[in-house]
Amino acid sequence: MIPKNHVFTSESVTEGHPDKICDQISDAVLDAILTKEARLESEGYVSPRGVAASRANVRCACETLITTGTVIVSGEIRTATYVDIQQIVRDTLRNIGYDRAKYGFDCDTCGVINLIHDQSPDIAMGVDGDLRPDASALDRIGAGDQGMMFGYATDETDVLMPMPITLASRLAERLAYLRKHGDISYLRPDGKTQVSVRYEDGRPVAVDCVLVSTQHDPTMDDMDQLKADLTEKLIAPVLDNAKIDWKGADILVNPTGRFVVGGPMGDTGLTDRKIIVDTYGGMGRHGGGAFSGKDCTKVDRSAAYAARWVAKNVVGAGLAHTCELQLSYAIGLASPLSILVDTHGTAGVSDQVIERAIEEVFDLRPGAIIEELELLRPIFTKTAAYGHFGREDPDFSWEKLNRVDELKAAVARLA
Repeated sequence: MIPKNHVFTSESVTEGHPDKICDQISDAVLDAILTKEARLESEGYVSPRGVAASRANVRCACETLITTGTVIVSGEIRTATYVDIQQIVRDTLRNIGYDRAKYGFDCDTCGVINLIHDQSPDIAMGVDGDLRPDASALDRIGAGDQGMMFGYATDETDVLMPMPITLASRLAERLAYLRKHGDISYLRPDGKTQVSVRYEDGRPVAVDCVLVSTQHDPTMDDMDQLKADLTEKLIAPVLDNAKIDWKGADILVNPTGRFVVGGPMGDTGLTDRKIIVDTYGGMGRHGGGAFSGKDCTKVDRSAAYAARWVAKNVVGAGLAHTCELQLSYAIGLASPLSILVDTHGTAGVSDQVIERAIEEVFDLRPGAIIEELELLRPIFTKTAAYGHFGREDPDFSWEKLNRVDELKAAVARLA
């Protein structure tokens, strides 16, 4: 149990970080398949193998590895169509900013190796339908794997996310913005941020430390100027907007004094290696399953999104200051095996009452989650950097506070 007075730290990374490059490539592959399947589905297309185009039939588990001069894309995919993996990789790298050799990686000259193959029929058999004879329509989409997923929400920020990861993610996002818009001309794509927030009586009161490490042009050797530029144009705007005291914070910029070799030349990247950055910054538990490159029959993704949706509505309804929700599933079965609510003692009613209300208000079968959150849309590439949660984007349907009234009514009836 964390004491009420403490300092909590979370980190984030920019879209040019090697692991995040891989996440974006994997999700760009998924988006390309969903986009093309949707078009062909509307045209009634059937492949030469007799497979009808349908976004609902897409299965994708795409993994990417990147290192000096090379990208390897692998995984298991089922689709009635074809997408150009080479072009997807190169376009993604170009959008991030790796478009010339002097940045350490060139989207036009790097090697791209495609090792994608078909999905296992054993997995497909379980996912494509709950085999029980009395299964309903939504039960016919079974969970893509066993496992547990967590969702978390807290009222310490406007977006109902923990303060440390919110600040770290917004700093990383703005760092990329400053680079892409030329506000700081010597910045390069790779970067990391880290924020330490001091809590008193369980509430955030001040920022103790901000750490920014950013790749830069080799001609920039004035670290004092780098720190001044980032303090003025990056740190101050983000922290002032957060309305939290940071004037006494330690500001650390490129502590080693130089960060020229970065991106895939400096470090190998892998899909789904930044799951804490993607979620709650270490505040709240994590089930272990990651998101990028996975279609939403994989409950690692869809149920984690649903768990965030549920937890956010619990907090948004004023039922608790903090809510952590665990869901668990078995491969091939639709209904969750278990639902657990933990409000960390911040609710006005028992956690068991909130749990029962959730079971009444939310349908947490994978088919229902996909339908309710509209997870067959090609929206996933933009989730792959700066966090899957706490983003004010209308496509992030799991961030909607659209079950608040139903939850309040259910709790009032059950309490």
